[in-house]
Amino acid sequence: MNLLLTNARVYTINPRQPRASAIAIAGNRILAVGSEEEIADIRLPAMQRLDLNGAFVLPGLIDAHLHLEQTGFALQRVDVDEAPSVEEAARRVRERAARTPAGEWIQGWGWQQAIWGGQFPTAAQLDAATQAHPVALRAKSGHALWVNSLALRIAGVTRDTPNPPGGEIVRDAQGEPSGVLLESAMALVARVIPSPSPAQEEEATLLAMRAMNAAGLTGVHCMDGAGGIRTFNTYQRLREQRRSTLRICKQLPVEDLDAVIAAGVRSGFGDAWLRIGGVKIFADGALGPRTAWMIEPYEGEPDNRGIAMYDPEQLVEFVTKAHVHGLSVTTHAIGDRANRAVLDAYALARRDDHAAPSGLRPLRDRIEHAQALHPDDIARFGQLGVIASVQPIHATQDMFMVDRYWGRRGRYAYAFRDLLSGGARLALGSDSPVETFDPLAGIHAAVTRQRKDGTPTGGWYPEQRLTIEEAIYGYTMGAAYAGYSEHELGSIEPGKLADLTVLSHDLTAIAPEDIRNVKVERVMVDGEFRT
Repeated sequence: MNLLLTNARVYTINPRQPRASAIAIAGNRILAVGSEEEIADIRLPAMQRLDLNGAFVLPGLIDAHLHLEQTGFALQRVDVDEAPSVEEAARRVRERAARTPAGEWIQGWGWQQAIWGGQFPTAAQLDAATQAHPVALRAKSGHALWVNSLALRIAGVTRDTPNPPGGEIVRDAQGEPSGVLLESAMALVARVIPSPSPAQEEEATLLAMRAMNAAGLTGVHCMDGAGGIRTFNTYQRLREQRRSTLRICKQLPVEDLDAVIAAGVRSGFGDAWLRIGGVKIFADGALGPRTAWMIEPYEGEPDNRGIAMYDPEQLVEFVTKAHVHGLSVTTHAIGDRANRAVLDAYALARRDDHAAPSGLRPLRDRIEHAQALHPDDIARFGQLGVIASVQPIHATQDMFMVDRYWGRRGRYAYAFRDLLSGGARLALGSDSPVETFDPLAGIHAAVTRQRKDGTPTGGWYPEQRLTIEEAIYGYTMGAAYAGYSEHELGSIEPGKLADLTVLSHDLTAIAPEDIRNVKVERVMVDGEFRT
């Protein structure tokens, strides 16, 4: 389709031409950007003219960190997000069990023990909902699994089952498994849950894609952990079938590093629909289950510094091996000790990067989340050229847990302004399904440091706020750069792909608190309106 968009407030992210009122699109590419007078003479075959009635037009928004297929499945499964009590979560499971054949697995997502008083739930509480179905509910953080007794029996998890490396089977006072599995211990049950069929994977992925388009997204960086190769194949099939409506930058799990190397795959390989990002590593756990790896213990827990998934030497080994084969590294790090260990690993590995074959593209290593930082480490992001892939919505959703478990260390948690001031590149995302994939919610959190209801007054550590321009950049050019796609995406300028997000209001001209009232009017991906 050839299209002339007029009467728009175009925010280009192109410093040479920051604003415009019209865009000419030829097929799936931007042909010209400027005033209506400047491009009025453009004539293309079958060209259509569309008046946008003063709408605000941005480069297509890109979420730099989420779990695409998991989000689709989360939309289909039992929703226990923000369930106010264990009893309410069990009620929702009981309701699903009433219409599920006996013996079939019931899965769900979103429970938070923090709003239940801080205590982990138990298998017995799920047993009260159903004993005819194995049940597995993943925590909102994604780092804990709550299961019933039948699920434990099927998985063969007993009092004699040892904790796996990097994980913990939570036990009761008698030493019996309580029904909660942390970090790598989740795999003890996950491995006995039947895998979805290819058709089910495609259905879940397309469901998520449509919902994300409606929210204003045109691209995502997908962070699937275990099963990452399987989901990559799903995304390939949808790409080949021309059913994709989101551009995907895919991170591949470190567990498959040898296979990826053997295939000769390198970071940046692919096209604008499906591109390889880097190798995904988990350095630690998460704040919710208090498994993030910390320098000092959690407040009130003198023996708990979280869980390290790998020792520092292993991290260096992984990063070095990836670099030698042209693969950048994307590492999940929540706690300040984890972030320090990852920065150390990147610094040490880069000393050996001369061993990599010549001609490889410069690698773009990332730290995902970068939630708790020691002040000595903040400037190292900029010094090392490490991308800080952060999720503003985590700051506002987690702030009360941070105050409770990290205390004064919260001053350097979600330190977006400090990172930017220290020279770091920011790429913004959501971590969906952990939090909403709505990019406007993320932008609102970044510029206000408040929840949707306006709490806390003045913002949580407001000195860490971003400007609206910086937040938009993080969801456009910042994310495009992190995904090796800045030459095709991230700004509105001639020659780039026609990905656009059209909003009801100019984000740069309204009060920050009004961002939550802005509506998505249209979304264009590859020259076609998807909403």
